[in-house]
Amino acid sequence: MATEDHDYTNSSNMNKLDYSVHKYSSVSPNFTAQHIQENKQTDQSSRWSSDSNIPPQYITLKLANLSIVKTITFGKYEKNHVCNLKKFKIFVGLNDEHMMELLDTGLRNDNVEETFMLKHKIGGRDFPCRYVKIMPLQSWGPCFNFSIWFVEMNGISDPEVVEPALEWFKQYQKREAIRLCLKHFRQMNYNDAFEVLQRETNVELEDPMLSQLHRLLVEDGDYEAAEAFMEKALVDGLLDTYISQQEYRAVWRTLSSERPQPGMRGGHQMCMDPNTETIYLLGGWDGNQDLSDLWTYQVSRREWTLISRDTELQGGPSARSCHKMCLDPERRQIFTLGRYLDTQFRSPSNLRSDFYMYDIDTNRWTQITEDTASMGGPRLIFDHQMCMDVAARTIYVFGGRVLTPNSGCCFRVSEERPGCLGGLVGTAEPIFSGLYSYQVSTNTWRVLCSDNQPQPASSPVLRSRVGHSMLFHPIERKLFIFAGQRSKEYLNDFFTYDVDSGVVKQISDGSKRQINSLPAAGFTQRATIDPTLNEIYVLSGLSKDKEKRDDNVQNSFWVYYINQDRWSCVYQNENTGEQYWNRMQHVEPCPRFAHQLVYDHVNKVHYLFGGNPGRTCLPKLRLDDFWRLSLIKPSHSQLLQRCKVLIRTFRYQELAMTESLTALHYLQTALSEIIDHEDQEQTKEFQQLASLIFQDKKCNVDGDCNSHEHRFKLYEQLAVFFPESMTQPTANLLDLLVTELVPL
Repeated sequence: MATEDHDYTNSSNMNKLDYSVHKYSSVSPNFTAQHIQENKQTDQSSRWSSDSNIPPQYITLKLANLSIVKTITFGKYEKNHVCNLKKFKIFVGLNDEHMMELLDTGLRNDNVEETFMLKHKIGGRDFPCRYVKIMPLQSWGPCFNFSIWFVEMNGISDPEVVEPALEWFKQYQKREAIRLCLKHFRQMNYNDAFEVLQRETNVELEDPMLSQLHRLLVEDGDYEAAEAFMEKALVDGLLDTYISQQEYRAVWRTLSSERPQPGMRGGHQMCMDPNTETIYLLGGWDGNQDLSDLWTYQVSRREWTLISRDTELQGGPSARSCHKMCLDPERRQIFTLGRYLDTQFRSPSNLRSDFYMYDIDTNRWTQITEDTASMGGPRLIFDHQMCMDVAARTIYVFGGRVLTPNSGCCFRVSEERPGCLGGLVGTAEPIFSGLYSYQVSTNTWRVLCSDNQPQPASSPVLRSRVGHSMLFHPIERKLFIFAGQRSKEYLNDFFTYDVDSGVVKQISDGSKRQINSLPAAGFTQRATIDPTLNEIYVLSGLSKDKEKRDDNVQNSFWVYYINQDRWSCVYQNENTGEQYWNRMQHVEPCPRFAHQLVYDHVNKVHYLFGGNPGRTCLPKLRLDDFWRLSLIKPSHSQLLQRCKVLIRTFRYQELAMTESLTALHYLQTALSEIIDHEDQEQTKEFQQLASLIFQDKKCNVDGDCNSHEHRFKLYEQLAVFFPESMTQPTANLLDLLVTELVPL
């Protein structure tokens, strides 16, 4: 996480930490600590270099004082360099023999220094260290050695803070060592040793509730009581954390209406009022002409209603596409701005940026202004983004291509209607619109940021663009801006803009080292936000290469977890071909662009309508299909069923070792009744269980089938569903032993 993400420097008691170079492997015989302690960007020799590019290479830094290290900063050479660290790890410890891994990341291959936050807490408390080890894993030049040009660490070295943290950490280490011993004794069924150690130390291995589960299951072998225990734990909410941490599963469902519905189109606009469960749709391009109709969809009645066939006749906007809309659900008002014009219509008189407001309750349109540019707002734009801070009654507009008088051909036309429409390719550079705010109550525009304005040197550059995403988080009061296109450059960066302070922070630069963990670069993604869950959702439908879109169209759906600063791909379908998508027409929407996606954050569902499927053989084809998307996590009942299947499977396995007939009856009744026989994988595993009855028994001569070890394995699997703060340590005592092999 780089410096732009968080203002670490303002943390209380933070200071620069002094250090010396403790150990290293270096190709330079004249290397000294000053080489990486002083940030000499223009000095090629001022760096530490490894012997080779084969791990493990390392450099260990010794802090002048025991400290709580919170951030580490890497400086770089004045320009890109093949020896920059593409991947590396960082370890810390109280001594240089036993260290913990705290960071696994990489640097961008540029000349901008980067700061990373280190994990400096254990059990919610700060812990100190004396040694910091940097281990390069890969350089930007695959055949070159590793170089570190400059290192700076910041944290807390104040003894009044560090010494209590050290004392707590030592006690924590002792406590964890005892817990590992307790876990080992219990796992090995050394009950006397377990009880003595627990009594002498007064250290609890785990939450008493899980100790109760262990007693019921492992000691008593009461599988039915274990089932009842898990059912109660689920009701009491103890498994909610586990459910919340599971990944989503996307479920699409087609929606149809008996009444007429909007026709085929792309480049239209939709917005949704979650309070009334009403979707509003305006305009678009049907493949031949722009549209000016206004529709609503009532979710509860599952029907579309045509409000106006031509909004211009009611004093509203003219036919248009590639415009943008936003809704104020409290005052029940819809605002719309921008549109695309074919080049032959781009006369000065047509290039006014009209701005409209629609009052839902009165069904009346109001033209706020004929031209927002005359009021200090944006010029006529398309493929921009617009969202609203409802509480402050402020609309934000960012990006978009500025339409200029016809000069023969456009440099970059709209997402909905790509391609040059006549004449020779223009040589003029495209103009991209900046970030504007519009205060509804005062009817005033303000430019917040643009390509023409100088931006602070310490701030990331927020470049104007088209076809991007911009979302407003009403709780954090930030705009989230990412992706898009700038001329022929496809962007994959990710920023926030604080609407109160104007501070721009970069979450991700979209560099190649992150490419597999980010949505695809391009300009056709659709994004929504859930401010209560702190999640952003992105649906991508078209690759960035428009010339090969028949081969590269794909569907993917991503979730960005704001609190965790983490992207997750919910699903990705790379299938192509008309035959495949004809078979899938009632299962999943085909890949497309120029579509619209809205989100009901109250009921947690998305709605998608229309778009352009990108068929080169049918360039005028547009879609009119309507879809509902639900993001599903395991329900309480599904998790309970999973727990019961697990418990009964282990119960059956235990019976199969000693009582074949009893086991067979249990398999056919108790276990069969809980299996989801529509789940192919679960059914296959169930069918394979019958073979256990015919396998050789593994009991010894006394009939002991080691049921304790068998039940303990089940206990560990059930404990995974509980919060980590309640469970025994995940590490095992035996795994910590280092065995030296004696040569024969």
